[in-house]
Amino acid sequence: MTDSAEAATPIHPELEELVRTVALLRAPGGCPWDAEQTHESLVRYLVEETHELIDAIEAGDRAEMIEELGDVLYQVLFHADLAAHTAGEDFTIEDVAAHMTAKMVGRHPHVFGDRQAATAEDVVAFWDELKADEKPHRTSVLDGVPQGMPALALADKTLGKAAKVGVTRMDATTIVFEDEDALGEHLLLLVSAARDRGQDPERALRAAIRSLRDDVHAAEAGA
Repeated sequence: MTDSAEAATPIHPELEELVRTVALLRAPGGCPWDAEQTHESLVRYLVEETHELIDAIEAGDRAEMIEELGDVLYQVLFHADLAAHTAGEDFTIEDVAAHMTAKMVGRHPHVFGDRQAATAEDVVAFWDELKADEKPHRTSVLDGVPQGMPALALADKTLGKAAKVGVTRMDATTIVFEDEDALGEHLLLLVSAARDRGQDPERALRAAIRSLRDDVHAAEAGA
């Protein structure tokens, strides 16, 4: 094989074929449904496919993971192709990939630069520091936390951010469980107790998170 032939061979032929497939489906004469979609109309499918991928990961099913990762990847390619043909957006999957590469290189100075990171905690500290430099318009540790996250995930994220400014809730050491299985049963028991009382645990937790956010903002204002 000649050098020119080797250069013409795609490094990721299947990925490039998928990119072409998305473009064909959305092009004139392709799929009418695909052609009508917008970034907004696709949100529900991205959420659905993401949760299906989570199910596959938790089940440990290799075939399901391949399928569901493909579904999530397809959503990314779909959005990029849509943007490439939308006036005012005009970006492609190459722009998305280039931005992500630059971001990952910049966020890992201990790999691509001369900084040292001995532990995962060091890496997290770098990440927070670099994010602050990249997004100077953010004035609160809570800026950028998506409020549409499931309540439990949002609570975990918000508590982690709150701790950075010294805001905590009750002493968590008073609640004892041996492992994640026991934790799951404890959480399920709380949901069961809420149901028995006609209460909405999702709404209750979101209300508690809002209260925590208020405390964080008050602490930041005081500082």
